Amino acid sequence: MKKIIKLSMIAMALSLLVACATTSDVENLQSQVNGLDTSVKQASADAASAQATSADAATKAETAEASANRAAQLSQDANNKLDKKFKKSMMK
Repeated sequence: MKKIIKLSMIAMALSLLVACATTSDVENLQSQVNGLDTSVKQASADAASAQATSADAATKAETAEASANRAAQLSQDANNKLDKKFKKSMMK
């Protein structure tokens, strides 16, 4: 009977040691999860910022394209007027 009690005490002591190691492992994992959570939040914020910057750049590019198209049209109109004047002067 004393032998069973001694073995059960040793088993209980070992289980306490394992439980402590498991708790520290869980705490370590929790700190890693918290660190990863922070990294994910930062990456999400960076992605949102990049998306906003991209949208702003797209708007500016569309505006620039519209201005370039307008300038090309005005240039074509001016060229057509000059051609008409040149042809008219050649007819005289």
